[in-house]
Amino acid sequence: MPTQLRHFEEELDQLKSKLLAMSALVEAAVYRSITAVVQKDRKLAEEVLQNEVRVNQWELEIDDQAISLLALQQPMAGDLRLITSAIKINNDLERMGDLAVNIAQRAIALMDDPMVQPMIDIPRIGGLVQQMVRKALDAFVARDVELAREVMTSDDEVDSLRTVFFQELISFMQNEPAHIPQALNLLSIVRTLERIADHSTNIAEDVLYYVKGIDVRHRAEAVAGAGSKEPRG
Repeated sequence: MPTQLRHFEEELDQLKSKLLAMSALVEAAVYRSITAVVQKDRKLAEEVLQNEVRVNQWELEIDDQAISLLALQQPMAGDLRLITSAIKINNDLERMGDLAVNIAQRAIALMDDPMVQPMIDIPRIGGLVQQMVRKALDAFVARDVELAREVMTSDDEVDSLRTVFFQELISFMQNEPAHIPQALNLLSIVRTLERIADHSTNIAEDVLYYVKGIDVRHRAEAVAGAGSKEPRG
């Protein structure tokens, strides 16, 4: 193998390794933020806030390396799809990290308040969102198209749970006006979880593009009848 080609392959491997390292950080942040809400665990919430800097550092490093590969190596076909997908996935991961921080901040705001009844649904929607995050990242690692499609299908379920949860909380606020501040924090958490699910769906779509070379963002093949997703950027 020519030296230049070998160097390019090494750079691609480094890019994938950095993306996987960032993925692990973000997945952990999502888990910790949700657990902090459910278990009222201040330590976990604070860990999410502290690790935000590391996520942001990884984002910059991955973007720099990916752009350098595009500019200097002029990759073709599958390698080009890998690099462009890595840039988009990197952006989604950074946004998911920010959203985990938002949940952690809400967890801290709720820490000293008594638990309210609607909290029972947070573990359900949080667990589903965590599964979507994990499956989207596993799909990228394994180049697994079917797993990516499972993620896109799950997005509808998250939207349905969000709607039910919102209705329950609105009713709760009407009946228990003294707990409106807590309910508003819970509304924000559920909305944030939905946005994390949207970013997981973005990653799943990027896996389809990376593996199959097809763009399903605006096609029925993505998820029939799916609602609007969290925009990139």
